[in-house]
Amino acid sequence: MKKKRVLVTGGSGFLGSHICERLLDMGREVICVDNFFTGRKENILHLMDNPFFEIIRHDITFPLYVEVDEIYNLACPASPIHYQFDPVQTTKTSVHGAINMLGLAKRIKAKIFQASTSEVYGDPEIHPQTEGYWGNVNPIGIRSCYDEGKRCAETLFFDYNRQHKLRIKVGRIFNTYGPRMAMDDGRVVSNFVVQALRNEDITVYGKGEQTRSFCYVDDLVTGIITLMEETPDEFTGPVNLGNPGEFTILELAQTVIEMVGSSSRIVFKDLPSDDPMQRKPDISLARKAMGWEPTIPLREGLVNTVEYFENYLETL
Repeated sequence: MKKKRVLVTGGSGFLGSHICERLLDMGREVICVDNFFTGRKENILHLMDNPFFEIIRHDITFPLYVEVDEIYNLACPASPIHYQFDPVQTTKTSVHGAINMLGLAKRIKAKIFQASTSEVYGDPEIHPQTEGYWGNVNPIGIRSCYDEGKRCAETLFFDYNRQHKLRIKVGRIFNTYGPRMAMDDGRVVSNFVVQALRNEDITVYGKGEQTRSFCYVDDLVTGIITLMEETPDEFTGPVNLGNPGEFTILELAQTVIEMVGSSSRIVFKDLPSDDPMQRKPDISLARKAMGWEPTIPLREGLVNTVEYFENYLETL
């Protein structure tokens, strides 16, 4: 039988590299596309010897011409420190990138997954967030390049589905952590772990009362691939993919300090603009339609994450 050929945009990023790895383990042929703005070659070096893996350096704001069976569209900076660096390019990556990947999928009749985000809910006024909630996004705030870019990408995906009968899957990804996170991406788990390992002050914004739900990357990858591989074409999503276990940022900081055995102090700074106060997925739809829910608790996932950063810091 012919191997299924799969395109992964953003394939050298934190999440993308794990998707590439899992697909190869499943016997797929994988084409990784990345412009290496936030993606890192170190994330995929261990895949380079696999004859069914190849890399294309490319920016998806420009058209791409390949022949594949499925597309996972993950390309876009996903942490505030990166997506606010060049907000215009961030919006272009979400919108022009979606148009180009949808156009490619239409031409070659491929099924396509869109990595959407919990950020489409903005600073939510309902808790936990369900897929039917339309969100509370500031369209002119400093985070809107990402929030509104992803919202527009969802619009494009569903319009291509309605207008061109394109097979689409849309997953709204909540906070995810694990090995291969970038050390400098400003995300709370990587920040806290690196600061704790270095015995530096751990920075908590506000009083640390804002909440997040943290999903270990292996659980998320299983959810994404289950959505693509095991659900019927009429199930398009959007579907929440995340861990409903909810923790305050202060609880996370205290847990990391304890696990690392760090002498770090917690210091408090002003909350950034438009930072959501609560974020927790309602995953009832994922449970019902996909039979999926996370299985790895926070402490277990943090053990692997801390070990990864310990080894990474030793190489610097």
